[in-house]
Amino acid sequence: MTRRTADGADACAAPPATGRVIARALSRAPARLVWLACWSVAEALPALSGGYAIARAVDDGFGAGRPGVGLMWLGVLAAAWAVAALAARQVVLIVAGIVEPFRDDLLERVVTGALRAGRGGDSSAVARMNHQVELARDAFGAIITVVRTFVFTLVSVAVGLTTLAPRVVPLVLGPVALGLGLFLVRLPALARRQREFIVADERTAAAVAALAGGLRDVTACGGEARVAASVGREVSRQARAARALARVTASRTLSLAVGAWLPIVLLIAGAPWLVRQGVTAGVILGSLTYVTQSLAPALGGLVQGLGVSGVHLAVTLERILHAPGPPVPHGDLRPDGVRLELRGVRFAYGTGGRKAAEPVIDGLDLDVPEGDHLAVVGPSGIGKSTLAALVAGVLTPDDGEVLVGGVPAARVHPAARALIPQEAYVFPGTLAENLTYLAPQASPERVDEAVEAFGLTELARRAGGGPLDPAELSAGERQLVALARTWLSPARLVVLDESTCHLDPRAEARAEAAFAARGGTLIVVAHRISSALRARRVLVMDGTRVLLGTHEEMVAASPLYADLVGHWEGPGRSPAGPVAQDADVAAGRGPQPAALGGDLDRLDA
Repeated sequence: MTRRTADGADACAAPPATGRVIARALSRAPARLVWLACWSVAEALPALSGGYAIARAVDDGFGAGRPGVGLMWLGVLAAAWAVAALAARQVVLIVAGIVEPFRDDLLERVVTGALRAGRGGDSSAVARMNHQVELARDAFGAIITVVRTFVFTLVSVAVGLTTLAPRVVPLVLGPVALGLGLFLVRLPALARRQREFIVADERTAAAVAALAGGLRDVTACGGEARVAASVGREVSRQARAARALARVTASRTLSLAVGAWLPIVLLIAGAPWLVRQGVTAGVILGSLTYVTQSLAPALGGLVQGLGVSGVHLAVTLERILHAPGPPVPHGDLRPDGVRLELRGVRFAYGTGGRKAAEPVIDGLDLDVPEGDHLAVVGPSGIGKSTLAALVAGVLTPDDGEVLVGGVPAARVHPAARALIPQEAYVFPGTLAENLTYLAPQASPERVDEAVEAFGLTELARRAGGGPLDPAELSAGERQLVALARTWLSPARLVVLDESTCHLDPRAEARAEAAFAARGGTLIVVAHRISSALRARRVLVMDGTRVLLGTHEEMVAASPLYADLVGHWEGPGRSPAGPVAQDADVAAGRGPQPAALGGDLDRLDA
């Protein structure tokens, strides 16, 4: 009967879906696996030749009174290490080429699930899932590395020992096979215990976090004893899981003792018998070199890698593949328009229904008519991104309401609005597939128009119709792809949350002009003052009040905004006014505009 862990997961084996994901990641590029094998052979040259070179250097060189021959064999070993160093670099690159698409697949699954769920739930859940993706990526890379290293090292040592002294082979490979067998027999129990410990650790962390967040309420209600007992149960459960894991981990130590250290004992204890069989001192020393320098480290890496990284991979993959998405009554309504209304909106970060932290936004009233172009300006951390998330329905206010076309923002269908953050996502498909992800019916002519509007012509030429490698794109190129993707989408309310921060001023001006000409409502969390100059209206958040008006009105009403504009215009700026200044920026003339975050932080200080 299969035992199950506290979270209901199968504790003995990875689910079939997990195995399929791993198999697909390994089989998607057979040529990479072939090259990985070839470079692994080169990397294993020290394991193949190390003991043989040491034996010949002792028996035929230094032991025979011919130091030149001994140095020659040591030179052979040094050359093998030089080749291995070069091969190790190539191996790392190839493993990365296997692991990164695997990560992209998982990340696409997480992002797609969040998009389809309408983003109405807890956005921190997506961040936690992204963290799980990174853990899975690291564990997958570690497993590929340790398994590959052990296999090629074992074969190399077996060939080297057979060439050097066949009589030594049973003394070395016999204990290795026994130790490996002991480890594999105990691996399911080790995996089960480690999974139980991971679950218990997470439950304890969640209980302590909840306690810390509600400590004031616990004290006010006199619930210290009950809460302490509840958290204590989680701590005790984790302690039991840790003790059980420690007991099973002892078997891993036994496996290493048998597989890695017993051969050394047998070689040393059996040295007199080997000498009587005609085995020289150099051969015994070379055999010890094979074990201590190659076989024992490779076996230790395999035991550690499968026992730790393997379990982490199984756990994280299972959670990514089977994680429930946010509840989906949200995001099901399509309003007739996208007029934005905020009425008495209050929001604070924290835990619990009524958050104890100071509100980031408090009592905000705002009207943004359909077709407006609004820039949001303020110091870093003042609440600009929070406002963007509230408008997009990613966050829900503690008090008040956010309406899009008369519909609560959290219930607006994702196709009606779009939020583009600073970090843009590009998946390893073609450029056209990336651009039409939110608009699958877009015509080729419309896609070409987007490519031209956002300056993606060079990227399209470079890609040549083939799949994009996200790792080879700059941060600015990824942002341009995300911007063009949203421009093609049917969203009539677009929020740019510093999503042009990696672009130069000319590219930023071109992107915002494309959205302004597209129609609909555009809200820009400004990164440069030029974004505010391009907008019809400016919303200034300075920490004490929120002001709304045209650029000229804000210069007169907000000292913070006036200081920022004065700093941006500065000596040498065009005196012809905002429009002319912006034209200079768009054409690439004159000094670059100041970034709002850094400058406002300085001015606010």
